[in-house]
Amino acid sequence: MVVREKFEQELKEVQDQFIALSSLAISTLNKSFNALISYEVDDALSIIENDVYINRLEEEINDRVILLIAKQQPVATDLRRLIVYIKAAHDMERVGDYAVNIAKETIRMGKTEFASPINNIEKMRAITITMLNEVMKAFIEENIEEARKVAELDDQVDNLYGQTIHQLLKEGSDNPKSLSQVTQLAFVCRYLERSADHATNIAEELIYMVKGRHYELNN
Repeated sequence: MVVREKFEQELKEVQDQFIALSSLAISTLNKSFNALISYEVDDALSIIENDVYINRLEEEINDRVILLIAKQQPVATDLRRLIVYIKAAHDMERVGDYAVNIAKETIRMGKTEFASPINNIEKMRAITITMLNEVMKAFIEENIEEARKVAELDDQVDNLYGQTIHQLLKEGSDNPKSLSQVTQLAFVCRYLERSADHATNIAEELIYMVKGRHYELNN
């Protein structure tokens, strides 16, 4: 019983680190987009510098899980849980990377005003942040129904991505001087779309953790 209790405590510590990593990655993505739309280059630089903290948390989760597997030799259910934590942590770390990429685009664009409205990109940000927050909550509660709802939102992001890329290409064609900025905004769209995909990945990983079967939620 003592051994099991210790394992449960160590598993709880892994979960706490995952929550910390997720919260930091999501807030960083949000801050990065805010820096973009407010032309705050200094904020963008700070985001790039602080990426080390997200990377370190992922490394700590990986190291802790590997040590737990080596020490405890967990049964199938517990092993599945630990492996999923590694995969979900990687997904959240990638979200942090996309926040850094958006920050870099912000620096490249500087304080140049947007050549065309970015309403769709702002909608993409809002839905993506919602997906990430909701999937983290579902993960903590092991709520697979909520995980499925998160994955359904990905279609909205994909649709907005397609529409926005089309609009940006038209803007670049009509106004060649804006081509550089259009390209950078297209990258921002891609980073948001990929972040939403990682939220869907985590939803799928949660269902696998609970059910022991793989499901593709967004074909």
